[in-house]
Amino acid sequence: MSNLNFNKMAAGVLCGGLLLMGGVKLGAILIPHQKLAENPYPFEVAESAGAGQSTPSAPAEVEPITPLLATADIAAGQAQSRKCTACHTFDKGGANRVGPNLYNIVNRGFALNPDFKYSKAMAEHGGSWTYDELNHFLFKPKARISGTKMNFAGLKKTKDRANIIAWMRTLADNPAPLP
Repeated sequence: MSNLNFNKMAAGVLCGGLLLMGGVKLGAILIPHQKLAENPYPFEVAESAGAGQSTPSAPAEVEPITPLLATADIAAGQAQSRKCTACHTFDKGGANRVGPNLYNIVNRGFALNPDFKYSKAMAEHGGSWTYDELNHFLFKPKARISGTKMNFAGLKKTKDRANIIAWMRTLADNPAPLP
């Protein structure tokens, strides 16, 4: 093979690469990337009971977290909240994702974010997110509010729930008093 043939093949490969990069750039200009307000393909996960077993409507026994809140590790709660950031934001005035923004959630009423479409079960539940209610809900959300859209198995360790609730308490202009 002569040197000119090699130069022709190298020039062809380089020109092809440049055309590909230019095409990708032109495509990005013609059809810009847009962030979606909500997931266009929502998914529902149906829980099925085992053979002959029924699903309880509420958790059997949820250990109270009130004594643990005073000594809860706020940094550990913030670290545990990373599980939640796939669906929720925690910033003041933050956007909703698959789930609503959770800034100032402690002692706030259920389903009060006007920019978020709650499930019928959550909208009709009534009450507010007290420390006890957050504890029960975070233990097993679907058992606490049957029909909620939240697809999260829950936090089984009492200390983990206390840590994350204590951290969420700090996310407010005027944090709720400890019980």
